[in-house]
Amino acid sequence: MFTGIIEELGTVTAWARTADAASLTVRAPLAVSDAAHGDSISVSGVCLTVVDQGEDWFTADVMAETIAMSTLDRVAVGQSVNIERAAQVGDRLGGHIVQGHIDGTSELLSVTEGSAWRVLRFSLTPELAPLVARKGSIAIDGVSLTVSAVGTDWLEVSLIPETLTATTLGAKSPGDRVNVETDILARHVARMQEFQVVPDRVRPVSEGVFGHIDTGTISTTSTTEKSNA
Repeated sequence: MFTGIIEELGTVTAWARTADAASLTVRAPLAVSDAAHGDSISVSGVCLTVVDQGEDWFTADVMAETIAMSTLDRVAVGQSVNIERAAQVGDRLGGHIVQGHIDGTSELLSVTEGSAWRVLRFSLTPELAPLVARKGSIAIDGVSLTVSAVGTDWLEVSLIPETLTATTLGAKSPGDRVNVETDILARHVARMQEFQVVPDRVRPVSEGVFGHIDTGTISTTSTTEKSNA
């Protein structure tokens, strides 16, 4: 579990592909300063597990699903990545709850400069659009951000100077792809709605009627009829 507050910029030092997986090595001195085998580290929003490490680097295995769902399919040696260690119980939640489970990728559509900030507009797929709301939280390349505006197929975030310098987002240009993780609450609400049963008729409890929902229908038996039976 993460909070979306980037701790350092790491550098990819090795990327080895196999038929259906890969091995990624990142130089990240702060992240490995207290890391152990099996620990979780977020790499540009992707939760990875430490399988090997040195004084200032760590290596993680990347499975095919992760490669297909994230921007790691195009990662290159020398590339900068956002790094965050897993949150500890009792830490301040400076961002929002981030799992490191990427929903997909998005393309940077435009960059608008402000006097002391920068507005980035990203594309939204039809699958992700319903999960993004104005003033809601979203993680882009692992960075916890607030959605400042949203449309049917796009979203915008406004970045302060600190975010621009402390993360990889400050170097992004239109056409670049980023990892996107929507808010965990939005995911669960959407899933619950898939199973929602809407009854044909609902009567208040004050009328003395008990309703039983069965595959979308309601059968009722009044308390008066029961007492006279």
